[in-house]
Amino acid sequence: MITCIGLFEYLFIFTINFRKVVPIDVYMSCQEEEKVSSVRMKMKSDKCFQQLAETFKALSDPTRTKIIYALYLEDELCVGDIAAILGTSDSVISHQLRTLRNMKLVKYYKAGKVTYYSLDDVHINNLFVEGLRHVEER
Repeated sequence: MITCIGLFEYLFIFTINFRKVVPIDVYMSCQEEEKVSSVRMKMKSDKCFQQLAETFKALSDPTRTKIIYALYLEDELCVGDIAAILGTSDSVISHQLRTLRNMKLVKYYKAGKVTYYSLDDVHINNLFVEGLRHVEER
């Protein structure tokens, strides 16, 4: 069943934003109740969306994106190799890898004094590949 309010009808809705009541003007509200109900039932938690947003935020830095691309091309690399590939210092790479590690985008293991990094799992690989494909097809 479709419920629509006409385009020229004025609907006054209040939303609470930072404990303030903020009026929102809505000129048209169209709801396909079955679709709305279906999507609402499948909607993930706010915590899930927060974590997803943080993942994309971590990927928003060009240096971190380059690191992920290097790890995509080679299964594992040490900090020094990544620094040489990107033409920057070990400390810059270590700092960025710490962020990626905290976000569980990369994992590591130590072999003596050398730390090797790789993408955390196939999901990160797939996410990166799809993002890269999207950008290259523009």
